[in-house]
Amino acid sequence: MNEKAKKLFKNLRYTVTANFLVLGISVVLNLFVPKFLGVSEYGFWPLYVFSSSDVSFFHLGWIDGIYLKIGGFDYNRLDKENLGSQFWYLSFFQSFLAMILATYSIFFVHNFNKSIILVFTAIALIAMNLKTFVLYILQSTNRIREYAQVSKNDRYIYVVGVVIYLILGGRSYGPLIMWDLISKILITLWGVNRVKDLVFTKLRTFSNTLPEIVDNIKIGSNLMISNLANILIVGVFRLLVEKEWSIEVFGKLSFTLSISNMFMTFINAVGVVMFPLLRRTNTKNLPSLYVHIREVFVPLTFVILLFFNPVKVILSLWLPQYKESLFFMGILFPMIVYEGRMSLLVNTYLKTIRKERAILVSNLSTLVLVVITSYTTVFVLQSIEATVFAIILCLIFRCVLAETLLSKIMKIELKFDLFKELIMTFVFIGTNMTMGNLVSFLVFIVFLLLYLVVNFGKIRMSSNYLLKLMKE
Repeated sequence: MNEKAKKLFKNLRYTVTANFLVLGISVVLNLFVPKFLGVSEYGFWPLYVFSSSDVSFFHLGWIDGIYLKIGGFDYNRLDKENLGSQFWYLSFFQSFLAMILATYSIFFVHNFNKSIILVFTAIALIAMNLKTFVLYILQSTNRIREYAQVSKNDRYIYVVGVVIYLILGGRSYGPLIMWDLISKILITLWGVNRVKDLVFTKLRTFSNTLPEIVDNIKIGSNLMISNLANILIVGVFRLLVEKEWSIEVFGKLSFTLSISNMFMTFINAVGVVMFPLLRRTNTKNLPSLYVHIREVFVPLTFVILLFFNPVKVILSLWLPQYKESLFFMGILFPMIVYEGRMSLLVNTYLKTIRKERAILVSNLSTLVLVVITSYTTVFVLQSIEATVFAIILCLIFRCVLAETLLSKIMKIELKFDLFKELIMTFVFIGTNMTMGNLVSFLVFIVFLLLYLVVNFGKIRMSSNYLLKLMKE
């Protein structure tokens, strides 16, 4: 095996190991925190998670522009004085916005719990965007081991704090958020130390740095708006659910999404390694490489769906009060197939070939569909089941649209593959909505075996191609 392949596997080991540990932590948090806090109190925790996940757009695409510019660079080739100056001006800007958000939440938000959550979100805004700056520097320059450490180590600190708090009898969401913020701040400071030769350098004047800042915002704005639209695709549904129904229903839906997202952990880990690797790949080889990776990756995601029924049985015994959430999960679980493909392949490829506008088009188009379907299912039909079904339909639509745009750019044919995958998806959803655990599990296994037999030749050829590529 050549050095390139060795480095790839080493980077994958770092990210997968880190994400495996975080998956274990997520299991603990998602299984134990709801049981200890209760449905009502737990509902405020995902509300904070949802609010703090929106803070990424407060940098206006600034960090995204840096990420797209330096992707694939060696760390030693970076203009550290330029990037270090931008780090400090970004810090000032984020602190100013956080003060505005905190002031607004204290004086104009009259619900005490929601006001507190927004104050915490304002603090998270600073820590998370500065952490993102460091992460993008590390990822873009292929320092994957340190990326994995900065990305995930805050969860280790957090879970220790949460476990101690719950053992001591704590049953409120507030201290959980406090521990989350403390862990984020500590790891952000640790991450800054990993790139201290970049951060603690000569500070350029703002007038000299401003043109570079404006250019980065201009370059990254499409990606930033895309990311914001991506957050809102599920976020709009969650907001309307919280508005129309109780905090308990909101918590149950959020619990469903949390469990489904846990299975995205390893897919996202591979995606981290993909971007700098593809940026260093000959553009002529990208279309064929995409097809071969896809032929192996997509069947694997359908195999992952087999875990749903065992997980459902275990969760129904452990958290019987979340029975409704488990029904929702049977509808939403295929998001692994489509969100995984968007994260690992489609978005990564579009960023690599600098077609961020295609990501923007697919996300904004989906957001329009979200607004229409969410209003219809929440306020017209007033059905939480229809709302959950609309979420997965919108996620499928986004992936299919984005991949169709990518296939046209790269001149590859995917229509028949997309059709087969839709059949598999709706078989999974339909059986879980209408049949018992065992019957739905057996029916899906039959369809999965048929799917694998039909695609066996392609899967074997693509697997051999990727293995050969590793050895070259």
